[in-house]
Amino acid sequence: MKAEACLFGGVAVFFAGSAALYAYWSHGDPSGTAALVVAFLMAALISFFCAMQYRRKGRRPQDRTDAEVADGAGPLEFFPAKSPWPVITAAGFTVTCTGVVYGLWLFLIGVGVLARGVVGMVFQYADRGGRQES
Repeated sequence: MKAEACLFGGVAVFFAGSAALYAYWSHGDPSGTAALVVAFLMAALISFFCAMQYRRKGRRPQDRTDAEVADGAGPLEFFPAKSPWPVITAAGFTVTCTGVVYGLWLFLIGVGVLARGVVGMVFQYADRGGRQES
């Protein structure tokens, strides 16, 4: 993940420089500057995530030249078999977007459903610890 962190870090630096130059040369055009700042933030977020994964887990077998194929074998991560929360989150997002068109009351209902879906996904396996469920 170190290579990916450096790659996206370079992309973030490019967008930061582009945003600064664009803001200066366009005399403060807010739309283009905002788009470049958002692009910088997205690249910086991915770079930060990759750097933290590298720091937490170390080098992957794909990053080492002396690695064997068997070094990459085994479970990579925990993936839940079934979960209702993605469907609830998608329904909440759909109702929220529909509420933008039809009214505040529907928007607020959608935000509530969306929030419940996101909280459910985040804390679904919070008590899992080191064990894996089937």
